[in-house]
Amino acid sequence: MERAEAKERAVEDGRDEHTGGPPAGGAGTDPATEAFVGHRNLLFTVAYEMLGSAADAEDVLQETWLRWSGVDLASVRDRRAYLVRITTRQALNRLRTLGRRKESYVGSWLPAPLLTTPDVAEDVELADSVSTAMMLVLETLAPTERAVFVLREVFALEYDEIAQAVDRKPAAVRQIAHRARAHVAARRPRGHVSSADSRKALDAFRQAVETGDLQSLLDVLAPDVVLLGDGGGVKQAVLRPIVGADKVARLLAAGPGRIPTGSSFRFAQVNGCPALLLRVDGALDTVLTVRVEDGLVTGLYAVRNPEKLSHMRRETTLSR
Repeated sequence: MERAEAKERAVEDGRDEHTGGPPAGGAGTDPATEAFVGHRNLLFTVAYEMLGSAADAEDVLQETWLRWSGVDLASVRDRRAYLVRITTRQALNRLRTLGRRKESYVGSWLPAPLLTTPDVAEDVELADSVSTAMMLVLETLAPTERAVFVLREVFALEYDEIAQAVDRKPAAVRQIAHRARAHVAARRPRGHVSSADSRKALDAFRQAVETGDLQSLLDVLAPDVVLLGDGGGVKQAVLRPIVGADKVARLLAAGPGRIPTGSSFRFAQVNGCPALLLRVDGALDTVLTVRVEDGLVTGLYAVRNPEKLSHMRRETTLSR
């Protein structure tokens, strides 16, 4: 309710309804507005990678704009770095709040999917960093570790810049970055999988689910595949991870996970990777992203929470 009211006020005030900042067209020649609009996609990407929530990332951009609009630009040497610093601090504050919220979340919590523009997939490192599998790895980091890792590994910021953003000394930031890299390396998907290979595995999975053929499902699923579902307590979804090809295949082929009548799949670019959109009677019901290794599906991530699907109505531009 509060978020809806804030967006209504933003529209009334002539601000962007999604970020709370100035309209995307960058009306006028005000230097503060120009700087914010010019870096908007970068700032949203920073906030989203830290939070895994598009709605919260938009709120962070609104807070960033409110603070940025009151800054004396004459005192700012690097406007991009200054804006990233504000965004990071606001995202850190919200990340800690989100942590408390997730403790009472019903079932598994998955990142909100984004319908991304084609250029995101072309940037292999960016696409990897916003993939569902990688975002879940980032969830295992402490807030400051996550901020340092994202700013250093994804956006290639210098340690001095990161130190200012997270209020730590550069030496401490280097240690945090080293620890975070080791943590992520032990958990991230092994090797890069091309979009073509992901699409091939996803297409085989789609055909198997549509036909309900158990053996075909077993052929495309890795033995230790994990299925996670996010219904947010609003839509039916598996409440705990389902592990193992046999369990997952039987659930999808004949159990409550079987697709309902009147439904259809279509491919889309979600978080920079091939994904399946399940529509029931024309309405988006589920966004399914996958983790693929050695040609087999090792992770299935089904988001059904309607609030998280609201950002699938339009493409989102991400940038580094």
